[in-house]
Amino acid sequence: MTEIIRCILVDDEPVAREVLENHLAKINTVQVMARCKSALEAFQVINSEKVDLIFLDINMPEISGLSFARSINKHIKVIFTTAYREYAVDGFDLQAVDYLLKPISYERLLQAINKYRDENAPVRNYEPVEIMPERSDYFFVRADRKMIKIDFAEIRFVESLSDYVKIHLTDKTVVTRETITNIEAKLPQKDFIRTHRSFIVSIRNIDSFTGESIEMGKKQIPISRSYKKEVLQKLEGR
Repeated sequence: MTEIIRCILVDDEPVAREVLENHLAKINTVQVMARCKSALEAFQVINSEKVDLIFLDINMPEISGLSFARSINKHIKVIFTTAYREYAVDGFDLQAVDYLLKPISYERLLQAINKYRDENAPVRNYEPVEIMPERSDYFFVRADRKMIKIDFAEIRFVESLSDYVKIHLTDKTVVTRETITNIEAKLPQKDFIRTHRSFIVSIRNIDSFTGESIEMGKKQIPISRSYKKEVLQKLEGR
């Protein structure tokens, strides 16, 4: 029988904690013991509860995640979560299980959980992590120094422009540095389609199409040669 991983979430951003908790809720072998907004709160939890694993933000007020990780019992493992790539070396110097860059996808989080199991149960046979059916109808992206919720139903199309991406919603546009490929992985394939290396469109919002482009209101979105066959098969088959 697979052992339950008892973990806590430590992050001063409420939305970041919510994103992690939503992902972890889909893994039935992980139990979230506490949600902490500071290292001081986390100290209280690990002194009173058995904790196996900590999801730990690095850039926090008062006591940083790195300082906290140096001070805890080494039997408690750490997965760092941060928006800042430059802390990676420090994180791995502390023998962290993994280092996750925000915004954190479910798939990447699952890899980290399985890495924890591989490193901490090397002589045991354990059951694969069961993945609960995907039921969410939204995801989060980092924009304007915060995590912004994006509802699938509100997306018209996604546009990649050099080193950033625009997510065009029904009433606004969100600009993020996340790649269009990462965003594509979060979208349900039945409702969205990649038409070009720089565009993903919501099928429900398409007004008309030809072999070369898609019309959405006054916007014309190109269909590139490399995506043309897949796009036309999907649209003509609906």
